[in-house]
Amino acid sequence: MENQYGLIETIKNGISLIYTKLFYSNARLIRLPVYIRGKKKIIFQKGLTTGYGCRFEAFNIKGSNIQKIFIGSNCKMGDHVHLAAGEKLIIGDNCLMASKIYISDISHGQYNGSSFNSSPNESPDQRPLFTQPVHIGDNVWIGENVSILPGTTIGNGCVIGANAVVNSNIPDNCIAVGIPARVIKKYSFSEERWIKFSNEEKQNSEVAK
Repeated sequence: MENQYGLIETIKNGISLIYTKLFYSNARLIRLPVYIRGKKKIIFQKGLTTGYGCRFEAFNIKGSNIQKIFIGSNCKMGDHVHLAAGEKLIIGDNCLMASKIYISDISHGQYNGSSFNSSPNESPDQRPLFTQPVHIGDNVWIGENVSILPGTTIGNGCVIGANAVVNSNIPDNCIAVGIPARVIKKYSFSEERWIKFSNEEKQNSEVAK
């Protein structure tokens, strides 16, 4: 698909391209404004393209001198994509993201039912930060307004529908939608088409999680 830009948009892209080549030579185009915290802990491979207002943050929560965010080759992001990592956030190759997406391995407090859970009597900003790595596979398409929460893995070839909240693992080659996100289809390589996820497969998937 070939984009047709107006004059102002062409000028803005030209300025962003100069910025990209000066400071992020591996990238294809990083549109300004962009907000980056912890640049040395963020690694991306060749071909990254971003929209306007993207925000990448790598925090010194678990180890101060280690890579926190890894973005694979040829990834494309829309406007206002927010990545935040204190431990590990990995995005595979050839991923496509729409706009207003939030992906983080960090939570203010812990809420999983363990003995270390945070108390509602504490102010949220005073609760100890909790991290769990996030891993997104290759060839993943993430729709508008999706949130991907700590401790989740999204397999290769997945599609995450708009407005979904991913708080558990999604197997390879599946379509997941909703709040919380649930698998509704998977790709059948033998039939070369997307098919509905059966109740038995859903149960097995839940057990695997």
